[in-house]
Amino acid sequence: MKHPSAAEPTTPEPTTPPAVPPTPTVAATVFGRRLDMAEAYVALLADTGIAHGLIGPREAPRLWDRHVLNSAVVQPVFADGARVADIGSGAGLPGIPLAIARPDLQVVLVEPLLRRTIWLTSTIEELGLTNVEVHRGRAESLWGAERFRHVTARAVARTGELARITLPLLAAGGSLQALKGESAATELDEDAALLRSLGAIRWSVSRFGAGIVDPETVVLSVEVDAMVDVPSAHRSGSRPGSTRGSRTSSRRAGTGSGSRTRRSRDDR
Repeated sequence: MKHPSAAEPTTPEPTTPPAVPPTPTVAATVFGRRLDMAEAYVALLADTGIAHGLIGPREAPRLWDRHVLNSAVVQPVFADGARVADIGSGAGLPGIPLAIARPDLQVVLVEPLLRRTIWLTSTIEELGLTNVEVHRGRAESLWGAERFRHVTARAVARTGELARITLPLLAAGGSLQALKGESAATELDEDAALLRSLGAIRWSVSRFGAGIVDPETVVLSVEVDAMVDVPSAHRSGSRPGSTRGSRTSSRRAGTGSGSRTRRSRDDR
């Protein structure tokens, strides 16, 4: 007879991945013929995206409206054929939905964490996205190396700080298009002097996705007319906390293109 206080060993219950949310009808109006690619991306987010900690499990039912459609509806702000950097891409938001909805765009997913870049590279290869590449590093790791027509970000930093790290990445006439919350207009008012000192000439707040997402996606736009200089301390190599990122290049994802890797003490 077993002692009543003896604890029986228990076998952990197997965890079941959250269910993939059903595709909303409006998704077809956003993704068109590439809807199946968007559905495959949502399925990956609900499975390995959650398992790898890129998306919280409670977000699974809201993957379409809060994340994928929320990102894709801002596509009108990007010029035809533009090269776009998605800073702090995380799970590929907003960059991957934009690349699916707009195959004319060339999107660079910029992300410092190795585990995330591994997941991103695997995802774009599995989706067959040929207009996306992954750069492992912070925004500053691209200063002086490349200029973009647009830079975008989603829930990365306050407006002033985001402008500081992204405006030096813009080509002449380029713009930062940041997906923001309801505080966007307040941040613009409070950071206006800083934006001006950084080289911005215009800034505004717009909303996208009426009838598709609720609430609508808020986009904060900051424009430059000339290239913003890279800070001199960074150019001299003495900038505190400067990063030299590593790039996992998937410019032609799934075609076996090569990759370049540069070590960085900040990109861990």
